[in-house]
Amino acid sequence: MKRFLLGGALLATTAGMAAADYTLTILHTNDFHARFEPISKYDSGCGEEDNAEGKCFGGSARLVTAVEEARARSNNSILVDGGDQFQGTLFYTYYKGKLAAEMMNKMGYDGMTVGNHEFDDGPEVLRGFMDAVDFPVLMSNADVSREPLLADKLAKSAVIERGGEKLGLIGLTPQDTDELASPGPNVKFSDPSAAVQGEVDKLTEMGVNKIIVLSHSGYVVDQDVAAKTTGVDVIVGGHTNTLLSNTSDRAEGPYPTMVGSTAIVSAYAYGKFLGELNVTFNDAGDVVSATGEPIIMDAAIMEDDATKARIAEAAAPLDEIRNRVVAETAEPIDGERGSCRAQECAMGNLIADAMLDRVKDQGVEIAIQNGGGIRASIDGGEVTMGEVLTVLPFQNTLSTFQVTGETIMAALENGVSQHEDGAGRFPQVAGMSYAFDVSRPVGSRVSDVLVGDAPIELGKLYSVVSNNYVRNGGDGYKMFRSAQNAYDYGPDLADVTAEYMAAQGAFKPYLDGRIVVK
Repeated sequence: MKRFLLGGALLATTAGMAAADYTLTILHTNDFHARFEPISKYDSGCGEEDNAEGKCFGGSARLVTAVEEARARSNNSILVDGGDQFQGTLFYTYYKGKLAAEMMNKMGYDGMTVGNHEFDDGPEVLRGFMDAVDFPVLMSNADVSREPLLADKLAKSAVIERGGEKLGLIGLTPQDTDELASPGPNVKFSDPSAAVQGEVDKLTEMGVNKIIVLSHSGYVVDQDVAAKTTGVDVIVGGHTNTLLSNTSDRAEGPYPTMVGSTAIVSAYAYGKFLGELNVTFNDAGDVVSATGEPIIMDAAIMEDDATKARIAEAAAPLDEIRNRVVAETAEPIDGERGSCRAQECAMGNLIADAMLDRVKDQGVEIAIQNGGGIRASIDGGEVTMGEVLTVLPFQNTLSTFQVTGETIMAALENGVSQHEDGAGRFPQVAGMSYAFDVSRPVGSRVSDVLVGDAPIELGKLYSVVSNNYVRNGGDGYKMFRSAQNAYDYGPDLADVTAEYMAAQGAFKPYLDGRIVVK
């Protein structure tokens, strides 16, 4: 069992100063999203036959091996996570946080921040996960004092010891988590930079001069926090599924990205990489060197047999559901994050059209699906229910409601308001089309809106279908909370999509110009 001291605890001072530079290897993951089994190049499920042929990536069994090998390369190492272990596959639907806790304990994690998806099932499931793990789970930029399940459990920071030195860990979660998940009314989120600086100052007063922020706030916010704070040595990122690398042509920046003297790292998502940052500190706790590279979890990493057997055992109750073939697609369906949060995407069209088709006999004219609710692509050939559930894992239900054209315009403006950040609120649509121009100010980006073939009428009442998350204000769609005749308890969106695909025969993905980027 690891020993850790929660932020605010008194620390005994150590006699004397370090006589030489201190080196530390920071191993890290982020946005794992319950990918306990290997994944395909599309970040979806990858069968055992393909895995045996070396076509798969990730999975807990590979991570166990990779962590062991990385630790053997280092005289001092820690393993930390940038949040969002929860949600994404049937494993989470069935086990909630229990399997994540088991695997993280097995790998010997030293700390983790709370991601927004850790709140998907409210504070209760998060608390159960925290009670099950052997390491601190942290979140600095929120007041949880009025939430009984978290008030005495969820700390802002912690201090761990490694190689005779104290390391300060600070957690950070998205400031808009109340829009992204279900933290409940008792948790209030706050500015990340101010929260981090407050914990840095406390840790510094306690004599801790090596400080690592575990941030589930995204690459842009991480750079902003690094610029606006002092005393942060390393930020381990998450939330935007950012790959930082010095070798990959898909990287969004160098590994590490330096902002002043702060090293920022992030290792994409879904267990596809294990981040490995080697940091050297001088006696004063300053970073004098920070080098490394994420390690891809491909076939070159052997799977740990015991872990593979355990995941197979855990998968047994799920197999009947997910192995059922429900449809066929003539070619891959693009559900990539970079597509569906930025422009018309094939998976967005499929889902929105499926929603609209299901309720067209109710007079519904418009479908809106948030791009962030689309979590994977599907490869060509047979489509299993497991693949559909990987694309749509949130158990969202269809919601029907009525709003004016003016409200639809406000919703579309919200949807494109954070386009530059790749935010999940980007609207995929059916029954309508629109254009947007990101060079224009937020709130005035949308134009050329048609419902069917007719220009939208601001005063007219339109019938809309979306998912219950969006209808209840998720991803900034607060304008839908006061909709008329709202019904949030329709069929599961994954079932609707699977049944629509099945009815198409060999489904052929399509783009038809319903969203125009100016």
